[in-house]
Amino acid sequence: MSSHHIATTHFAANTLATATTTRHHASRSRLRTRIAIAMLASLAASSAMAGTSGSVSLTSDYVFRGVSQANQKPALQGGVEYAADSGAYLGSWGSSVSWLSDSSTSAAPISSSLELDVYGGWRGKISDAVSFDVGALYYAYPGSFPAGFNRADTLELYAGLTVAASEHLSLGAKYSVATTDVFGYADSDGSGYLDLSANLALNEGWSLSAHAGKQWIRRNTAFEYTDWKLGVTRSFDNGISVGLAYTGTDADTALYTNAYGNKLARDTVALTLTKAF
Repeated sequence: MSSHHIATTHFAANTLATATTTRHHASRSRLRTRIAIAMLASLAASSAMAGTSGSVSLTSDYVFRGVSQANQKPALQGGVEYAADSGAYLGSWGSSVSWLSDSSTSAAPISSSLELDVYGGWRGKISDAVSFDVGALYYAYPGSFPAGFNRADTLELYAGLTVAASEHLSLGAKYSVATTDVFGYADSDGSGYLDLSANLALNEGWSLSAHAGKQWIRRNTAFEYTDWKLGVTRSFDNGISVGLAYTGTDADTALYTNAYGNKLARDTVALTLTKAF
């Protein structure tokens, strides 16, 4: 997902965990998922008079929270959002991915090439300069998986604040907490992610952005890391934008190297072309 807006890169998982959870833990996860779906359905009903926005993007590398989701190869992305006058919103976003299928073996075959996110929440203002965003985001990874595989599907709840520091500068802070296992890590429910951001609007459609984040993974602390991002975007009146972003992490390189020998959490630069509608 960023507050989670259309055309921002959202998060997919960091690494494959094959351990299974207990039956009780799986039952809790299913219950939380049903609650999230019911909440999102309620938000959809409130959006009868909603405005609609969306986007399609092509990126040279889908990087989320500092980690490549597509084996450092291009990804196609798109999404749509409905926003009501009340501040309630409901949306969906998807991207091609390969991080799960990249771990496939002949003994444990995996076929999964899509991330599909569904989210909903409420945005509003505390004052002229301060706004908030609270909601839920469900990451789904449809596909074929071996018996006993701990699915990567994840439900996160999030809350964020944005401060308009000046006419051109905004500062943001957002915290997300997983109510299920986070992206396939066994027994990791309760894991959190802190997202700090700054955005500077310049003249003639140019903008600069900076981000720092921290990923906590409960009971899997060796996989925790800090990530950062610096970006520049040029937006045009026809809805097209071009973005260039540098990302990096302090993740353990060995833990974030896939079966192809690619270091998924390394410093990298990605180019993204987006058409908003």
